[in-house]
Parts: sequence; C-alpha cells; structure tokens
Amino acid sequence: MKFKADQTTQKLRGGYYTPQNLADYVTKWVITSKTNSILEPSCGDGTFIDSISVNTERKDINIKAFELFDTEAKKSLKKCSKYGFENYDVHEGDFLTWANSAIRENNTTFSGILGNPPFIRYQFLEKDFQEQAELIFKQLNLKFTKHTNAWVPFILASIKLLEAGGRFGMVIPSEIIHVMHAQSLRTFLGEQCSKLVIIDPQEIWFKDTLQGAVILFAQKKNDINEVSQGVGIKHVKGFEFLKTDPETIFDETSGINGETVSGKWTKALLDKSELDLINKIKSHPNVYKFTEVADVDVGIVTGANKFFLVEHSIVDQYGLHDYAHPMFGKSQHCKGIVYDQQQHTSNEENKLPTNFLYIEDEFDTLPSNVQEYIKLGESEGLHERYKCRIRKPWYKVPSVYSRSLGMLKRSHDTPRLIFNEIEAYTTDTAYRITSLGTEPSLLACSFLNPLTAIFAELEGRYYGGGVLELVPSEIEKLYIPLPENIEFDIRNIDQQIRNGNIREVLQAQGRLIFGALGFTQEESDLLVLIWEKLKHRRQRKDH
Repeated sequence: MKFKADQTTQKLRGGYYTPQNLADYVTKWVITSKTNSILEPSCGDGTFIDSISVNTERKDINIKAFELFDTEAKKSLKKCSKYGFENYDVHEGDFLTWANSAIRENNTTFSGILGNPPFIRYQFLEKDFQEQAELIFKQLNLKFTKHTNAWVPFILASIKLLEAGGRFGMVIPSEIIHVMHAQSLRTFLGEQCSKLVIIDPQEIWFKDTLQGAVILFAQKKNDINEVSQGVGIKHVKGFEFLKTDPETIFDETSGINGETVSGKWTKALLDKSELDLINKIKSHPNVYKFTEVADVDVGIVTGANKFFLVEHSIVDQYGLHDYAHPMFGKSQHCKGIVYDQQQHTSNEENKLPTNFLYIEDEFDTLPSNVQEYIKLGESEGLHERYKCRIRKPWYKVPSVYSRSLGMLKRSHDTPRLIFNEIEAYTTDTAYRITSLGTEPSLLACSFLNPLTAIFAELEGRYYGGGVLELVPSEIEKLYIPLPENIEFDIRNIDQQIRNGNIREVLQAQGRLIFGALGFTQEESDLLVLIWEKLKHRRQRKDH
C-alpha cells in the first residue's frame, strides 16, 4: 500500500495539466452550433478556457468552472475576462459538493462538458471529499468501492449533469478501459450515452509520470430508450491524429455493443472479425471456463514476508531446518511451468528466499534457537503489524497448505500455470490452483495457448509499467481448451519458455491444441496475432 506521506504534492492534488493541443482538440468536438453552456469541473489554470475561446466566437456562452486551488482559479477567472466572455462563473471550491446538490435538485444541465479531472486515489482524498465522492455513487444508485479514484465520480456527476444529446469530452486515465473500480462508471456510461469513443495513444501524454491517458468522447442519449452504438477505441501514434477532424474520428470509429459496454472495454480494442473468431473458438464444447476445470485461491498471507520467507543461510544460522518448507512466489523463482526439486535447489544456490517458515508451537516449548529468531522479529516490531497482531501466537501463519498447481499474480508476457511438482508453498504474490478432474501437469500445458492468453489480456488489468495482473475473479473468466487424447512434453515446453521463446511456444501450442479441436492452422496463428496486438498495447510497443 502507498501512503499519503510518500506521495508528491502533484499526485495528491491530481495536478497533471492537459497539453494545449489536446485541450483544443477535445473542445473542438464538444462545442457545436447548439452548445449554449459549458461545464469544466476541474479547470486548473484555464487551459480549456483558452480552448473555448479558440473554438467559439460566442461571448454569451454560459461557462461554469470549478477549481479547488485559489491561485489556479484566479488564473482561470482572468482568462474568462481577457477573452471577453459575458456569462461565466469560476467557482473556487470542490466540484463534487456542488454537483451532489445540483443532482439532488435536478434543475441544472449543460450542453457541453469538458476538461481533465483530478487523478487522486480515494485514500489520498480528505475525509470531506471522500464523503462527497461516495455520495455521487449513492445518488446514482451505483455500487461504490474505496478502490476508486477521484476522476470516476467526477465523470459520473458530469454525465448526469449533461443534457440530452449533449457532448462530453475529457482527457482521463487509460485504466478506464479495464480497472475493476471503474466498472460502475462503464456501466453508467453505457446506459446513458448513445455512443462512446476512446482515442488511445501509444505514448504517455503526461511528462514525468507512468500514468497513461486517453481522450473520451461521449454523446448522451436523446432518450433513455435510444439504442446505444456502444464503445469504440481508436488507437493512435504520435499527434498525427490531431490533423483529422474529431467529428470524423467519432463518426468513423465503430462502437461494439453488448457485453463490451457493460463489462470491461478491452474487447473494443479488437475488430469484429477478431471477436468473431474468439467467440467461435470459445464456443467449442472442449473449451471450458476456468471455473469448470479449476478453483483458485490466494497464496499464504504472512503479514511479514521478510521474517517468514528466508534464504537458506538464515535457516542454517538459526537452525530452522525442522520449520523450513520449499516455497515460490516470484517469476525469478520459476521462469518456466515446472517447479521441481532441481529448480528449488538452484534457487537456494542463488540465495533466493525460497524457504517458508511454519512455526506453530507455543513459545515456551520451542528450542532456544527458534525463540531467538522470534525475538529478532519482535525487536523489529513485526509482531505489531496488523496481520501478525490479530493472531495468537503472532508467528503462526494461518491457511498453510499447498497445491500441485500455482500461478503468479503478475506476468510480463502472459500468465502461466506452474506444475508444482514438489508441492511447494506459495505466498500471496501467487495463487493456489486446484484442478477439478484434469491431471495437473496436463492442465498446466493446456493453459498455455493463445486463446487463454487473449482472455488474460481482456480480463486482467495493468498500470504504468505494463505488467499484467489478474485477481481471482478475473482468472475465473478465462477460457481453457482441453482436447481429448492429447499428449504434451511438459519438460520440453518448460525449457522453451526458459529460453525466452514464449511466442513460439504459444504458436506451437495453439496449432497442436486447436488442430486437435478441428480448427485450422491459420485460425490458430491469427489468435497469436490477436494476443500480440493486445500485449503490445499493454506494453506500449508499436503495433
């Protein structure tokens, strides 16, 4: 967890200002001949005020803007005056407080809403702002989570205050496409808007940050019963797209309706033919949802990994051999799909922390050397950590068991099931997988294929560094092909992965597995290309 004291002032105030060329482009789309009023929920120093002046000659347009910081609000005020606008109100204060009141009174709407909302995690917001953020969700009858970010309630309130047929344009975090805490927002946008278009850049727009950003264009329905065209995603590289009229991009980007709007939006990154192929193969009777073939559970939660996960020298130093058990939990522990005694010995020789300490006896009954080690942990305050202090004794870790399959929570290329041949323990950086009827090594081999890799990209999430992460609820949505009477050479597959040939492995596995299911080599190879397309976008590589 990251704490408030560790964050920069810029992060805490969400102050990443939009480049002027992007602000101008967004504003050009939002303002039409019918636009009479504009709302800017977080105006900062007035970048979008500049853009309004460029994109309309009307001086009587109604501008309402909010800014939390007085020095920035004054800059926006001066710009409104400088450009000769006749009807403006730059309010110094919290937008959400005003928005909750406006939503409750239900007598205020705007024909255009634009801007760049603050990017601030919920836990970094002051208590009053947290309450106002939660109230937005409550008023709109949406599920709230404390994992949310300030930009989410900002957009929810804005869409609610947008008049029928009105236009919304904002520069927002790219994670809107896939993070779980934005699910209520995605659902609300799908219900309220006739069409949604995301302009998705390969580059990072905000300097000195890993925060990816996109442009979101949304047109509100003229009638709530209007059929939505769904969401479409336009991938761009560089700023060449700014030469194309935003109206053209909005019109020509096809929206994909149905499950894409209600769930994650990653499927909108694919075209119709790619989605048709995925759905065709997914529908085969020998392709199963993860929950049909396996269960997933989190790894062991120690509360103090430094104490419980140690290298072999610590075991020797304190004589902890009777309490030490093999474990793995990081990609460096297992680069393939087999964790065996040879891998464990190699990890020990490389001085990796591959021993899990399980001590369950009362302190007074333990040997003096073990007592000494426990006292060392207490001298560092480990027994006062939350997970440790709520259990008795603090050094007895609960839920200690192993499974013959494991899976790391994060991956660079694609997730893998690891055949845990020696049934080593796994920490909470990995998952414990229980196969439901299929031989574990066979499931580990079958899991490694381009279709499952595609669904990992579609269902997982990622942040600035581009590392893919899946939580149990997302793993349960993966699809795994299980052909009958098929044989794998798991040692050979394991070695190929260790050699760094993951693409070649997926291609070979795809041809073998989907060929056995009756699909062509061309179809299997196309799945590999789809996986690469999604992976390269996540890692911000040219695709």
